[in-house]
Amino acid sequence: MNTFSDIAYHIPELPVTSPIVIIGAGGIVRTAHLPAYRLAKFAVAGIFDPDHEKAVQVAHDFQIPVVYNSMDELVSKKGTGVIYDVAVPGSAMISVLGQLPDNAFVLLQKPMGENEQQAQRILELCAQKKIMAGVNFQLRYAPYIIMAKKMIAGGWLGDICDVEVYVNVYTPWQLWDFLFDAPRVEILYHSIHYIDLVRNLLGNPSGVYAKTTGHPKMNALHSVRSNIIMDYGDMIRTNILTNHTHGFGLQKQDAYIKIEGTKGAIKIKLGLLMNYPEGVPDQFEYVLSDESHFPQWEALPVNGSWFPHAFIGSMAEIMKAKADHTYTPDNSVEDCIFTMRCVEAAYTSGKL
Repeated sequence: MNTFSDIAYHIPELPVTSPIVIIGAGGIVRTAHLPAYRLAKFAVAGIFDPDHEKAVQVAHDFQIPVVYNSMDELVSKKGTGVIYDVAVPGSAMISVLGQLPDNAFVLLQKPMGENEQQAQRILELCAQKKIMAGVNFQLRYAPYIIMAKKMIAGGWLGDICDVEVYVNVYTPWQLWDFLFDAPRVEILYHSIHYIDLVRNLLGNPSGVYAKTTGHPKMNALHSVRSNIIMDYGDMIRTNILTNHTHGFGLQKQDAYIKIEGTKGAIKIKLGLLMNYPEGVPDQFEYVLSDESHFPQWEALPVNGSWFPHAFIGSMAEIMKAKADHTYTPDNSVEDCIFTMRCVEAAYTSGKL
C-alpha cells in the first residue's frame, strides 16, 4: 500500500459465483442479506421459510424465482449445487444443518448456536456431514473495517496496543420478537460482533472478563448492557462497553470503534447504531504520528456501511471456497468456534 487511495473499500468482484438459496425470511434477510446480494450481483435462486406467506412476500419484493414449500423439497431440488444461506435463530441451527445434504456449502447466520455446547455440536455436525460452513460474523467485512485492516497491514499504525468499542444508544429491541424469550441477549446477539472483531484483529485472548446487565425499563429482556475486557497481556488493552438504553435523544448517543497503535490511530463512527433503524452517517478518521507537527486527525470517505455491505464479505468467503475447494473461508466454523468460546467465557465471568 503506497497511497491512501489504496485504502478505499470496493465491493469485491469474484471471478466465479454460485447461486444462493435462503432458508429464513425474517427481517435480517430483508434488510441486509438480499440488499447485499443485489449490490454484489449474487444470484438468489430460491427461498424457504416455515411461514410460507412471509417467504412469498420476500420473494415478490426481491424477484426471487422460487419459493419452496419444505426443506425436503428445497434439498431434493438443489442438492449441493447451491450455497445455503441459513438465516434462522441460533436455537434452530442444528436442526436445519441436519436436513442439509452432505458436502454442502453453507453460510450460517450468527450466532453459532445459543451457547458453546450448541456451537460445538454445529462444528461436529459440519465435520460429520463434510459441510463447508462459515458464520455470518459480518462486522469483519464492513467497509470501514476493511479500510482499517489495510492500514494495519500496511504498517501505518505500528504495533496495535489498544482496541476500544463504545456504544451508548437506544436500541428498539421490540423489532426482534424472539429475543424476549431468549435466555441470553446483549452479548450473544450484539457484542458478539465486537468480540469476533477483536479476535479477527488480534487473535484469541488468554481470558475474557465481563458483566452483562438488564435495565428497569427493559426488564422483559435478559440483558441490554455489557462491559467486556479481553485479555491480551500487559501491553494491549481491549475494552467493549455497550449501553442500549440511552433513551434521552440523539444528542448524546455515540457509537465507535477506536484502534490505536504505536504510530497512529483510527476512530470509526458506527452511525448505523445511532437513531436506529434510520441511523446517521458513518465516519472514518485516522491520525498518524508526526514528530515535527502536532498530530492532525483526517477523514476518509466510506463507500458503504455495516448494513448491507458487510454481508457481501461473509457470503463472498463461501463463494471462494465453493469455487476453490482448497480455500478455507476466513469465517469458517473452525475459526468462529473460538468466538463462541469467548462469548461463553464472558457469560461465565459474569456469574463469578
